[in-house]
Amino acid sequence: MHQLAIALKQKGHEVSGSDDEIFDPAKSNLLAAGLLPTRLGWFPEKISPQLDAVIVGMHARKDNPELQKARALQLNIYSFPEFIARESCHKTRVVIGGSHGKTTITGMIMHVLKACGRTFDYLVGASIPGFPTHVQLSDAPVIVCEGDEYPASALDPRPKFHLLKPHIAVISGISWDHINVFPTWESYLQQFQQFIEVIQPEGTLIYNETDEQVVKLVNECPRTDLQRIGYGFPKWSIEKGITFVHTQQHQYALRIFGEHNLLNLQAARKVCALLDVDDEDFLRAISSFTGASRRLELIAEYPHTAIYRDFAHAPSKVKATIHALRTQFPTRRLIAVLELHTYSSLSASFQNQYAGCMDEADIAIVFYSPHALALKRLPNLSPEHIRLSFQHENLHVFQHVDHLLSFLKQQNYHETNLLLMSSGNFDGMDLKYVSTLPTRTTSIKP
Repeated sequence: MHQLAIALKQKGHEVSGSDDEIFDPAKSNLLAAGLLPTRLGWFPEKISPQLDAVIVGMHARKDNPELQKARALQLNIYSFPEFIARESCHKTRVVIGGSHGKTTITGMIMHVLKACGRTFDYLVGASIPGFPTHVQLSDAPVIVCEGDEYPASALDPRPKFHLLKPHIAVISGISWDHINVFPTWESYLQQFQQFIEVIQPEGTLIYNETDEQVVKLVNECPRTDLQRIGYGFPKWSIEKGITFVHTQQHQYALRIFGEHNLLNLQAARKVCALLDVDDEDFLRAISSFTGASRRLELIAEYPHTAIYRDFAHAPSKVKATIHALRTQFPTRRLIAVLELHTYSSLSASFQNQYAGCMDEADIAIVFYSPHALALKRLPNLSPEHIRLSFQHENLHVFQHVDHLLSFLKQQNYHETNLLLMSSGNFDGMDLKYVSTLPTRTTSIKP
């Protein structure tokens, strides 16, 4: 929301906003843009008939006093994605959907279009190298949007990606998630069926043909006007720890790795081809893409050790990320740490979905905080239940960050990689300190 506010000010609009709490980086960004509220809280007296639009974030409640005032005045009220759709009604809209890979695919497309000198707008959910903001709105003819299936706002339960009405749509894969909103697999799957239905007439659907559920969904779609383009793996190899993509004439070294990222690359490649980007230009540009923030992000590297962090939290994401490191560094041990932080991951009824997802790790660790359970109003979870759900006989489970850190200090990091996976922050664990563990004598054993 704060990035949208900055983008609208840059476009020349007069913008104001409210919140009950503002943290960094939003606080610093708003201050630099001259948009930081002078007081925290809700002030319905600021809502007047002169406002052209009120944009509601997904966390604003129905009883918010400013929102109630706006409704009483019958002002134009939009959710975030609804407003983006309004602002881009005359653009070619590219929307990236799917349970995983959305941010990376969006970032890849943005990176390539910029490298090729194209003018475009964008909406993405994480920091992408080379782009100062997450949102850009201008007079560009194309907008590239990351579109997720979570509800648009308290007033509008429709998934965000339904509101963006793409001309070019991507489905990267489907794995059940967000059980607090979609309590059954069938209800979750239905959101992607409806996503296909909202693609504009004569539009294009690009889909992951290695995902059986996606293929089934596409084959069952009754629409005859859609162009359907499947994608799989490119020709690729790993040589001395570097992943290469091959064409008949050339090979291109990548700065990313993992089978899931090769599929992400192929999705972006298909989109860019539809936007008239030459394939060799795409591959030259993608060679310099380093990834989105917290997506297999390298945070420390030593001669015999590397430490990565990743946003992985759902079972399919955890499994894919661990497999990526195992494949890229086959001779190194792998210590994998997963924080259970989302509502789904902390729900006892969902945890059997994690069975086997950490099997490729040499040392598998699950961390969860009682505080996170309390915030989500979920009952306590026992370590025994987690071990049983993950079906990993040597799984280490920690509920306190000090105990987790003590365990990590004791590990031998010679010829070993450390992977930290979470959509949270490990209950405030100091990642800068963790990144130095391989240099500390307590963690090195001959």
